[in-house]
Amino acid sequence: MGTPDDRDRGKREAVAPLAALLRELSAEAREQAVTHSSWTDRRVRSWGRPAFLGDSVLGLVIAEDLYTRFPRSDIGRLTKIHGQAVSGRACAQVARRLGVPEMLAEAHPNSIDGGISVDELVISERALASITEAWIGAAYLELGMERTAPAILAAFASEIELACETLIDFKSALQEFLARRGELVTYIVTDEAGPPHDRKFSVEAKVGTRTIGSGSGPSKKFAEQAAASSALDAEQA
Repeated sequence: MGTPDDRDRGKREAVAPLAALLRELSAEAREQAVTHSSWTDRRVRSWGRPAFLGDSVLGLVIAEDLYTRFPRSDIGRLTKIHGQAVSGRACAQVARRLGVPEMLAEAHPNSIDGGISVDELVISERALASITEAWIGAAYLELGMERTAPAILAAFASEIELACETLIDFKSALQEFLARRGELVTYIVTDEAGPPHDRKFSVEAKVGTRTIGSGSGPSKKFAEQAAASSALDAEQA
C-alpha cells in the first residue's frame, strides 16, 4: 500500500508531465498564468481568461476518461465522480504539487501598489484552483489537446481515485450483491505498464474462474473499482 511519504512522493511525481508542458509555454503565457488581476493595469493580462478556457478543457478531459472507464455507469454516478475530481479543492491540490505558491512569490511585482498579497493568494483555494486551470488553458492553446490531455489525467489521477473511493464504492456494492448468491469476488492484476509517474493497471474481477468484469486505472485500487463497476452493471443487467 505504501507509506504516506511514498504516496505524497507519487502524487508529486504524477504532476511531472504537466509541469514539463508548462516549461514549454511561451514566456507570455507563463507570466499570465500567475498574474492576479490586481497586479496588472489590464485585467485581460491576468489568469482569468486562460482559467476560463482551462476549466472547460479540464472538465472535458476528465469527463471523457470517466465515460470510457465506466462504460455502464449512469449519469448520476459519473456526475458525482466528475464533480469532486475537478473541484476547486482538487485543482488547488494539483497547484500545490506544481509549486504554484513558489511561482506566485517569484511573479509578484515589487512595485505594485494596493495589489493582493502573495500570502493571501497562497491560502486561497479559489486562487490556486484558477491558476491550475490557467496553466491547463495555456497548455491547450499552445501545445494542443493531444499532449495536454494525458498530462492532465496523470496530474489528477489521485483526485479521480479519491472521488471514486469516497463517493461510490463499487467494490462493496458488488460484494453485497454477490453475497446474496453465496459468491465471493477476487481481483486479479492482469497487466501493469508505464513509468512510475504514469502507471496503468489492468484488473479483472473474478468469481471462481469466471471473469465478471474488468477495468483499468492509475492504481490497483482505482482499477479494482473500475472492474467492480463493470461487473456490477453486467451482473445486474
